[in-house]
Amino acid sequence: MDKVSLYRQYIQELLTERAKLRCSKGAATLTSNDPIESETIFDTMSDRYQLVNVGWKNSSTRIYGCVLHVDIKDGKIWVQHDGTEDAIATQLVARGVPKQDIVLAYHAPHVRQYTEFAVG
Repeated sequence: MDKVSLYRQYIQELLTERAKLRCSKGAATLTSNDPIESETIFDTMSDRYQLVNVGWKNSSTRIYGCVLHVDIKDGKIWVQHDGTEDAIATQLVARGVPKQDIVLAYHAPHVRQYTEFAVG
């Protein structure tokens, strides 16, 4: 399997695992009238991947927000947004992705040189 295909697989697995965590943790506190779901969005043609929370809280507050947004560009994984406690970059490294293939795109370009990861 080539590198980019492997990266696609890792990202999809990690986002799917994260979506299932939300469901299992929140299921006991949610009613059928107040569902908040974690949805995965996989655009494998453009290599864009997202995890979003969507639903209602207390039947009156709309919940919608991007939790994770990851792209693959030029053979590197670009973490555009990571709103989780367990950073996806760390999870990718644990799966064997080299740090030089991960860009923390949520940091300004001039700041990236001070991270352990790729600058672009």
